[in-house]
Order: sequence, then structure tokens, then C-alpha cells
Amino acid sequence: MRIVAGLAVLAALVAGTSPAQADTLEYVALGDSAAAGPLVPNPDPALWCLRSDHDYPQVAAGLLQARLTDATCSGAETDHLAGRQFGFVAPQLDALKPSTDLVSLTIGANDVGLFQAALSCVNLLPEPAGVSCRDRYTAGGEDQLAKAVDAWAPELGAALDEIKRRSPHAKLLVTGYGTYIRPGGCHPSQPVWGRDGDYLQSVLDKISAAARSEATARGATFVDFAAVTVGHDICAAPADRYLEGLVPTTLAAPLHPNTAGMAAFGATVANAARQGRPSAG
Repeated sequence: MRIVAGLAVLAALVAGTSPAQADTLEYVALGDSAAAGPLVPNPDPALWCLRSDHDYPQVAAGLLQARLTDATCSGAETDHLAGRQFGFVAPQLDALKPSTDLVSLTIGANDVGLFQAALSCVNLLPEPAGVSCRDRYTAGGEDQLAKAVDAWAPELGAALDEIKRRSPHAKLLVTGYGTYIRPGGCHPSQPVWGRDGDYLQSVLDKISAAARSEATARGATFVDFAAVTVGHDICAAPADRYLEGLVPTTLAAPLHPNTAGMAAFGATVANAARQGRPSAG
């Protein structure tokens, strides 16, 4: 045993790391604002990505005692995993290494324009004093947002293949999105008609289902944030919310996770990361 331990120490020294560093979990977080946590205290120095130092990757890394490279960036689409965002932010996949042990990914909502769609669903007055966004997006018998999700899914699959290629030994966690609004909504406290809120949540659920399918097909682990947020949606009392509404009640961007939500998501990701790993003892 002493010989094996000595060889491990020697290997770490040759690699330019301490033995403790050599045993540390290397974690890379990828994704959009649902992972980055815009406006959640405190901001990362890279202000252009509106990334928080209390986003779920930071929470998970703390629980796992992992060394984190947080490449998440608000506004990211799947194309920004392999390409530059804003013209100068490095491709997120550049953070991956052959030695990476753990990768998390939250992506897809921006690809289908869901945030803009949600804003277009605002109706301050009850029906029929307004226009239903569900009716608008499904006019002519074709669901525009569902069609966008179907077109996006193969792009996600290709991105997952590239992650596996760059970090072949890493455990890959692909998350869905939360339960943002409960069935029937809560108009007028959240100014979206019930049927429109149900429609928006169905699109989120479709994105999550596509992420689950693409992840499972590649042996990756799907992490379900929808289950975590039941009862903690934008209709919940402010103290119980993990997700903020159109008018935030705490420091967080509208329609995004708040500090409590990031803590819950981080714990969920850490638990998923631990599954199948040998204990430290």
C-alpha cells in the first residue's frame, strides 16, 4: 500500500499538482442563465455573463468539494457551447479537459425563444380582454414552440456527443427546467392567463423531456428540476419561491431561479453526482 501511495504522490508531483489536488473532483458547468443565476448575489467578475457566485454549480461544487470551472453564461444557446457568445466569450466547451470528472449542462430555453414568448403572454386583465399567446403560437394547427423544441433536440444530442468526446471519463449531468407555474396559473398575481401559463409550462416540460431523451440515449444522467420546484413556483408565497415571477420579490432576474432555488438545484446536482461514485472512505 505504501508503494501505491508513493507512486500516486510521484505522479501528482510530475503532473505539477499536489496529491490533494490530484484527488479533487474536476467539475465543469455549462449552460444558460437558468444555471448562471443572473442578479443572484454576488456577481461573478465576468459581468457580461451575469453569473452568480451562488449559482447551482457553485453550490454543488461546495457540497462535493470539487474544483469548479463555471462556464455558464446568461443568454447562451446550444450554439454557444462550441462557438463564441457576444463575439468574445470563449466557447463553453473550451473549459472541458480529458481529466474532467464531472460536467453539468442546462440549455435549450433560449434556443426556442421561451423567455420572449413568456413576456408576450402577459395579460393584466382577465379573459377575454386581451389575446391568448397559446392561441397565437398554435394558430393554424401548428405549435410553433413545440416545433422549435423538436428542431433543437438533435443539436443538443450533437453537443452531448462532443462533451463525451472531449471529456470521455466525465460523469455527464443534463438538467431540465423547473416547474415555473402551477396548473391553472395564478392570475392576476402573475399576469398570465391560466391556459397560457399551462401552455408555457408544457413547452418547458417538452424541452426537459427532450433533454432527458438525448441524455439517456448517451448514457448521461438526467437531473429533474421540475420535481424539485413543485410548490415553489412563481405562484408560491415569496418566502417559498425557488423561481421568481415577472416581478421578482428577491434579488434575481424575472422568471429565473433565486438564491433558494439555486441552493435546491445545487443540492440536487450534488446528489446526482454522488450516485455511482465510490465513497471517500
